[in-house]
Amino acid sequence: MNSPMAPRGALTPLFEPRAIAVYGASSDPTKIGGRPLNFLKSSGFDGPLYPINPKAAQIQGLPSFATVGAVPGPVDLAIVAVPAPGVLAALEDCAAKGVGGAVVLSSGFAEVGGAGVEWQARITALARRTGMRVVGPNCMGLINVRRRLLGTFTPSAAGFGLMPGRISLVSQSGAFGGYCLSLVRQRGLGLNLWITTGNQCDVDVADCIDHFARDEGTQVIAVYLEAATDKHRLVDALALARERGKRVVVMKVGRSEAGAQAAASHTASLAGADQVYEGLFRQYGVWRARSIDELFDVAYACSVPVPAPLGRRVGLLTVSGGVGALMADVAGDCALDVAPMPDDAQRRLKELVPFCGPRNPVDMTAQLVNDLTLFGRNFQIMLEDGGYDVVVAFLSSVGQVMDLSRSLLEQLQAVLARFPDRTVVFSSLATPEVRQMYEAAGVLLFDEPTRAVRAASALVHFAEQARRAARQDPPPPLPTGAVPPPARAVNEVDAKAILASAGIPVVAERVAADGDAATREAAALGYPVVLKIASADIAHKSEIGGVIVGLRDESQVRDAYRTLMQRAADRAPLARVDGVVVARMAEPGVETILGVVRDPVFGPVVMFGLGGIFVEAFQDVVFRVAPFGVTEAQAMVAEVKGRVLLRGVRGQPPADEDALVRAIAALSVYAAAHAEAIDSIDINPLLVLPRGRGVLALDALIVPTDAA
Repeated sequence: MNSPMAPRGALTPLFEPRAIAVYGASSDPTKIGGRPLNFLKSSGFDGPLYPINPKAAQIQGLPSFATVGAVPGPVDLAIVAVPAPGVLAALEDCAAKGVGGAVVLSSGFAEVGGAGVEWQARITALARRTGMRVVGPNCMGLINVRRRLLGTFTPSAAGFGLMPGRISLVSQSGAFGGYCLSLVRQRGLGLNLWITTGNQCDVDVADCIDHFARDEGTQVIAVYLEAATDKHRLVDALALARERGKRVVVMKVGRSEAGAQAAASHTASLAGADQVYEGLFRQYGVWRARSIDELFDVAYACSVPVPAPLGRRVGLLTVSGGVGALMADVAGDCALDVAPMPDDAQRRLKELVPFCGPRNPVDMTAQLVNDLTLFGRNFQIMLEDGGYDVVVAFLSSVGQVMDLSRSLLEQLQAVLARFPDRTVVFSSLATPEVRQMYEAAGVLLFDEPTRAVRAASALVHFAEQARRAARQDPPPPLPTGAVPPPARAVNEVDAKAILASAGIPVVAERVAADGDAATREAAALGYPVVLKIASADIAHKSEIGGVIVGLRDESQVRDAYRTLMQRAADRAPLARVDGVVVARMAEPGVETILGVVRDPVFGPVVMFGLGGIFVEAFQDVVFRVAPFGVTEAQAMVAEVKGRVLLRGVRGQPPADEDALVRAIAALSVYAAAHAEAIDSIDINPLLVLPRGRGVLALDALIVPTDAA
């Protein structure tokens, strides 16, 4: 974990209160102040309830009190539903009483501007001063299904109708949270904890993820996220969830480019806000859902106790060739391995069903209806001979017939008794009774086959992340001689010298102030050489023709020097020029780009990609929040589509990936150590030499924060 979360009180008073007060309670159960009290009474909450309203002696059959302070016993949670101008006084009353947590349903704060901004700031200050945890304002409240605690006014909670389960959900949006609650009921999913954070004056999404990660009743953490406000709190919460084996599924909205716009930096121009979130989620094993259906499909799949997939090999079993082809397409999109059945196994399947498609997908055809035993025998051959880690089976509408479903389940259980480590996902239209029967047996059941395949892919993802987390290494130490970032812009030689001190290998080079010096330095380094304009004011030299390569003698060096000086004068007349950089030509290798950008929320973020000058055109880059170790750097390299170039193509030798990932991790440590001083870093290209030869930074740019 990176840094400890800021010391704030736990959320236990919010989710595990012994007694609840409803501030602004109403006798009308249809009003915002009346619904929470009505829900709590009708759901059967197991603790005392205290309506707070000075205008009534009794509300909804319960004695009413003028203030929380007048309540005779202790109160752990207050639900506040008074007009915005009166909220602060209500919370002060709660704090004086020793109330541990408050849910402010009232709106009219920062979301509307004006005086509401100041009122919300005062609530935040009160929470910090007293230690009382405050949810909202402008939120839908919270729920603890096990405690039958409905601290909300959303109509979605009416009538309770919630089944206890292993999914806990946090939403920044109240309306979306209420919609999700309805979907939970409609889908018959088991729910544990539910909360909407609203304006997040105190309790935010990171707090809730942290609480869910510590909660023994939670296995799956579902999140609707609009934006994070605190890097360390969110990063530490996600790290804790990973450490405790909780599966986090996030729906993050806002994929539009909203990143840094620093024209001097390739890295900054590529680092949109969404790319940074994407990198963060990958870094901590989070599954990012792209739709509401996917959010709940994956949450459901992770909440049922099924074996974690051992690998990515997926077998597809179907009664429809067309649906099988569709499933195979989606499996390919999910990077699952739809490996064909071995030839001998295909032969055996054809003997069982002459008209079947035995390759993978395995098409049993409608013959299954005539002979149900074919199902068990097909399944056994797929697991025994195919060696699949996951099998997704499409059975059309068989799940609507209990007798057929029971027979198939009995056959499946007999086969799985021999293969208890395999994961099985079914797709069939099914009655609630059949669904319950299959889930109790540890078999996932989806109505739609492609959703079943995507859910299987999510299970594979979480299994892989658990294995990766087990071998995660800490960030390497910062070299003792590492030089701090410059206070102002410097030329590329000085920038590379700083990076070399941080553990990034750089090319041998020298600065020459005139043509004579350039020829001397070239002779000392050895031909062939490269000449580049040396100027802190020219960030991208290639754009003005400021680089000349392949110079093989003194005459060529002198000519190149004159050419570069003229180009600088013509194309960048205001730039300060220190002369030229003379560097020995590097041996052939793979050009990559490595960089850092300072994100406004997450601080220094490391970028890696393939392609040198083409990186902006292809956008084949990945991001991670600094710092991290070599294992995470390996994951970054693996995610880049152009990685094939590093493995050696068209007779080229494999590149030195070991040296590459060490350089990536080293840069992440340097960036984190100097987070406030660096706006961006570009190492472009970072040349990856053949295996065993290392990497070389051929060009570098450091933009300090005061120069951004």
